[in-house]
Amino acid sequence: MESGLRRRSQNPGEWKDELSWTLKGVFLDWAVPQLSMGPRKWSPQGRAAPSAPRTRVPGPPARSVLLLRLLLLLWAAAASAQGHSRSGPRIFAVWKGHVGQDRVDFGQTEPHTVLFHEPGSSSVWVGGRGKVYLFDFPEGKNASVRTVNIGSTKGSCLDKRDCENYITLLERRSEGLLACGTNARHPSCWNLVNDTVVPLGEMRGYAPFSPDENSLVLFEGDEVYSTIRKQEYNGKIPRFRRIRGESELYTSDTVMQNPQFIKATIVHQDQAYDDKIYYFFREDNPDKNPEAPLNVSRVAQLCRGDQGGESSLSVSKWNTFLKAMLVCSDAATNKNFNRLQDVFLLPDPSGQWRDTRVYGVFSNPWNYSAVCVYSLGDIDKVFRTSSLKGYHSSLPNPRPGKCLPDQQPIPTETFQVADRHPEVAQRVEPMGPLKTPLFHSKYHYQKVVVHRMQASHGETYHVLYLTTDRGTIHKVVEPGKQEHSFIFNIMEIQPFRRAAAIQTMSLDAERRKLYVSSQWEVSQVPLDLCEVYGGGCHGCLMSRDPYCGWDQGRCVSIYSSQRSVLQSINPVEPHKECPNPKPDKAPLQKVSLAPNSRYYLSCPMESRHATYSWRHKENVEQSCEPGHQSPNCILFIENLTAQQYGHYFCEAQEGSYFREAQHWQLLPEDGIMAEHLLGHACALAASFWLGVLPTLTLGLLVH
Repeated sequence: MESGLRRRSQNPGEWKDELSWTLKGVFLDWAVPQLSMGPRKWSPQGRAAPSAPRTRVPGPPARSVLLLRLLLLLWAAAASAQGHSRSGPRIFAVWKGHVGQDRVDFGQTEPHTVLFHEPGSSSVWVGGRGKVYLFDFPEGKNASVRTVNIGSTKGSCLDKRDCENYITLLERRSEGLLACGTNARHPSCWNLVNDTVVPLGEMRGYAPFSPDENSLVLFEGDEVYSTIRKQEYNGKIPRFRRIRGESELYTSDTVMQNPQFIKATIVHQDQAYDDKIYYFFREDNPDKNPEAPLNVSRVAQLCRGDQGGESSLSVSKWNTFLKAMLVCSDAATNKNFNRLQDVFLLPDPSGQWRDTRVYGVFSNPWNYSAVCVYSLGDIDKVFRTSSLKGYHSSLPNPRPGKCLPDQQPIPTETFQVADRHPEVAQRVEPMGPLKTPLFHSKYHYQKVVVHRMQASHGETYHVLYLTTDRGTIHKVVEPGKQEHSFIFNIMEIQPFRRAAAIQTMSLDAERRKLYVSSQWEVSQVPLDLCEVYGGGCHGCLMSRDPYCGWDQGRCVSIYSSQRSVLQSINPVEPHKECPNPKPDKAPLQKVSLAPNSRYYLSCPMESRHATYSWRHKENVEQSCEPGHQSPNCILFIENLTAQQYGHYFCEAQEGSYFREAQHWQLLPEDGIMAEHLLGHACALAASFWLGVLPTLTLGLLVH
């Protein structure tokens, strides 16, 4: 076959040379002359139904080839840079939602938001700038929003930003909804009861002075714990405090180095006096070796019943503080992830606190991510049994970190040893025999929530929802049984009407919804997005989505069907469970083309895990591997010869799953219509390529 059908080079160096040559010549040789030309016509790809009449399309002028070649080079270069990533999402889906039901705008830009949602409720509270929004998402009805204004109560402020009251905390209390905000750098709280705002005055420690400050507040009954400093210009060293309870305590100033707090939780253990507070944070690495990572991820423990010490130096401090390093690394690939981003705790369904799973999202300096899973039992064991890092004498009795019954004070000697050596020597490693991440990815994950669910065949799955820095959500499934190691990235979801960073995300396991907010809107996303899967039974089961199954000719949610639906328990070859052994063939589409014309065939790449190939006769003319950055696999025909007419098949191969995605027949025509249609085609070409080229070039350079 002639060289008119270009194949992608496997040598990155060749791509760079050709791309450089094309970039230098394309604007001078094509763009400027095209602007001065009269109207011509480019040949768009027809998409006729099997019985539709044949489409007749001529080719564009020769200089258009440079633009299309550049476009293909850009796509291929980006795909080469990304690599064959099967840890990435299989498909991409835009959640459009039901009109009026699943998305509500704020009506203004909200640069900082905090979201509060009670499981099972249709209401979502969002704190913004000077107001609290109450969104209601009733099932099957239009969503609504009403606002409660809580403006700043201070008349004098340094600048406009300082004048604002950014709501940073929403929490249900017995007397109503507690709302706290910056209040023009005078942190204050209000109680919301039936849309009535009751001022509670200044409450230091409940809200920061600025919305950009790292802050964490934990409520447990009448007790309140906070990482927020109480004085704006004094006490700048971050501390973990008990600000409401039997006695106010704080951590020593030397036990943490510039911490960034991520998550805090209280764990009720076998004995009430042994209840623990665990909080997760990252801090500056005390190892100043140039090769050492800048950050270290930690988990700290405190005894909930800690009453302070006996001496004047320890009476107001936590006496049971210890910290341990969280390890998230893969020795096989020599990849280390040191920067903790988010934590989600998944309780054990039987109520065993030791089996609570701790999901941690980590990143590295290149913004690649990993998810590591720990157990509270392993964390507890490390603190109970490990020696102290840098301490080589025998440990005092009681040992540091031990909780004492009957509110006994911690002896001064025990406090002093722990205060000087707060880190335990043993590190907390991920669950599993290999002590490695659940998975790692080239995407930059920022937040995580996890839903434990049971499929129709009774097997348990853990479904992770991870937000990315691109404003999307990845849906990743993990089998509930640890002996299964098949981790699968099902899809990437665009949850908003307009792309934006995800500020907050909350999971409602009862209603099976995700609630996410951006600076523009709040969106309700169902966990069972089954309608996005095409390809019949085979496409439905190949999704490996435990929420979805095949029933009565449709891919449906297991929760909407009154009977058991068809789901595969084979994660490698799920399509083989379908009644029909092979998927349906693609409908034939025809197009008539003049000899020596130029044309392209575009095949949508629905699965990013599949290899798409354009086959003509017995030859594979173009192949697009997994990780290909373009949403389409394009075959470009530069100069249509007699041998290039005929049938073209776009075939998708994903493991053992094979399907025919498209079938085109290129037919010759006499060329009479070609001259008549020539004018309009090239005007389309100039407009299309000049519009898309800057975006593609910029995207490649950024990549």
